[in-house]
Amino acid sequence: MTPNPSWRKPAGMFLILLLITVWCGVIVSQADRIGSLPGLLQIPIYLVAGIVWILPLKPLLRWMELGRWR
Repeated sequence: MTPNPSWRKPAGMFLILLLITVWCGVIVSQADRIGSLPGLLQIPIYLVAGIVWILPLKPLLRWMELGRWR
């Protein structure tokens, strides 16, 4: 007998897509400002921006699987 699927997984997937969309919007809105910086300064900014959005995923994935944030 398989367990009933949880509503948290589709909701969590929607929240992940929303998070990625919002984060992309934030970075794109700053593209002119970042693009005016020297290339060697742009690299770490885009590296950090490409990694930072992952930080909220751990609690979100935990919630999707277990139903609790901690």
